[in-house]
Amino acid sequence: MKQILILGGGIGGLVVANKLRKKIGKEHKIILIDKNDKHVYAPSFLWVMEGKRNVEKIQKSLERLKRKGIVFVNEKVVKIETEKNIVKTNKNNFNYDYLIISLGAELVPENIKGISQAGYNLYQIEEVERLREDLKEFKGGKVAVVISSLPFKCPAAPYEAAFLLDEYFSKKRIRGKTEINIFTPETLPMPSAGPENGKIIKSMLESRNINFTPEVQLISVNSNKKEIRFEGKHVVNYDMLIFVPPHRGPKVIIDSKLGNEAGWIPVDKNILKTKYDNVFAIGDVASITLDSGKPLSKAGVFAHLEAEVVAENLAAEINGLSSNKKYDGQAYCFLELGYGKSGFARGNFYSKPVPIIKMRRSGRLWHWGKILLEKYWFWKFF
Repeated sequence: MKQILILGGGIGGLVVANKLRKKIGKEHKIILIDKNDKHVYAPSFLWVMEGKRNVEKIQKSLERLKRKGIVFVNEKVVKIETEKNIVKTNKNNFNYDYLIISLGAELVPENIKGISQAGYNLYQIEEVERLREDLKEFKGGKVAVVISSLPFKCPAAPYEAAFLLDEYFSKKRIRGKTEINIFTPETLPMPSAGPENGKIIKSMLESRNINFTPEVQLISVNSNKKEIRFEGKHVVNYDMLIFVPPHRGPKVIIDSKLGNEAGWIPVDKNILKTKYDNVFAIGDVASITLDSGKPLSKAGVFAHLEAEVVAENLAAEINGLSSNKKYDGQAYCFLELGYGKSGFARGNFYSKPVPIIKMRRSGRLWHWGKILLEKYWFWKFF
């Protein structure tokens, strides 16, 4: 009997647990550990912001995995001892034959002075709910969407937020007295998709009268004066602040010396194996360097596709079969534009010398595609 531990009940953890359970016998034990008791579907956060979804509709209890023969443990991982094949939680110790780490990225808004008291964390569901309620009372003014630092997960999210806010304020008939600004350390929107696509998205922002300010580094926020301070003594005022917080690798990864100083775990880009033969890392926590020298973006689609590769290869090894499945860098992304339309990009991030990503013409079809993907997700994995 083999015991497989999966750390994290996000997109990658759910996919690898479900796929493995179908491919290996019941005599092998699959245990998924997460400090949260629910899986919240992050791609739908912006629909919560708009008031088109309730949080209850985009989350499921991880206890439901037990019906599929997957053991769920609602505990916090505090230490990983790879030399002993042991994972320690705040309550128990677990031995493993194979370990799959899908702990995602940790959000650390406290790294930016004053930001938590001043605005709304776009990646925290409770903050998105609070933003939804406060948007109802908003009468107009300067709205700042600020990307605090790099890297951050779901590179499209802040831009989608700006597009959806443009629609929201237009329908409230206050768009004329509302200024929407995006501030980012990036040179162009979503640089991982390539400069040409970045220029297309920038042009789309301009066509909607959304101001784009690149290459600025956030230093602090003064909620009393409603001032945002950037590097170089650049200060701007705001009436509503929506921010992408700083990200880092999980503290347990840093403490366990599994990854680099930032807490990201270097892996083989094709099979997601770490420096340990029986330990894999997928999704945001994994660190993959592209041939261009730039890191692979952090997004749910990568976690999903990487999880499928790990499940296929690991199942074959456990079953005594051969498998040479590799993640080839293919990925896709929806870009919500408001007014019932979305953009869609697809391509190969492993292409040499740079990723080749093609953006399709935006339309209602892609918007419905994202809606169907949400429905498929809960049907498939719960």
